[in-house]
Amino acid sequence: MQIDWLRRWREGRIGFHRDAPHAALVDHWPRLGLAAGAKVLVPLCGKSHDMRWLAAQAYPVLGVELSPLAVDQFIGEGALPALRYAQAGFSCVRQGRIELWCGDFFRFHVEQAAELAAFYDRAALIALPRASRQRYAHHLAQLFLPGTQGLLVTLTHANGERGPPYSVDAEEVERLLGPNFALQRLAGPGEPDAKGACETVWHLMRRGPCG
Repeated sequence: MQIDWLRRWREGRIGFHRDAPHAALVDHWPRLGLAAGAKVLVPLCGKSHDMRWLAAQAYPVLGVELSPLAVDQFIGEGALPALRYAQAGFSCVRQGRIELWCGDFFRFHVEQAAELAAFYDRAALIALPRASRQRYAHHLAQLFLPGTQGLLVTLTHANGERGPPYSVDAEEVERLLGPNFALQRLAGPGEPDAKGACETVWHLMRRGPCG
């Protein structure tokens, strides 16, 4: 999976990338009610403009991305100076309110997540094949304290086993994330887009020890 992801970036096969912040983020993020300065994790972040939107709303961002090319392209598209450093086995770069950690998300552990107050997943769960999604859901839950909130965007389409993005329906979201997160569907599934995909937006809150 990692090799395929890196190859996609090298070959420019990044149809999942958008040239503007995602409408679901702009519309629904304020519903989380987070204080300015709350630090947001964006797993498998690519070079998403969503991170710049979050930073512009006064939310520091920590994005984790496997592809060095994606990280370099994101930094190259920014206007601010960048500071590069190494941290816990990751190659990191900071530009303004945004930190990008280049490496395997599954090697990002709770010690590095201590300052995180929220998360945003538009292209992580749906980027992973079925065999990896359970591992991702468990790993995500281990990173956060009870009460931590997140926004999740999923897609469904007719070619469920083809991706990314992969089709992840509501039943699978509830099976994967329901044991550790309280789930609320905020929107969707909407009308199919030009590629036949329907989008659903979820609010997640990390459950406490008693659920």
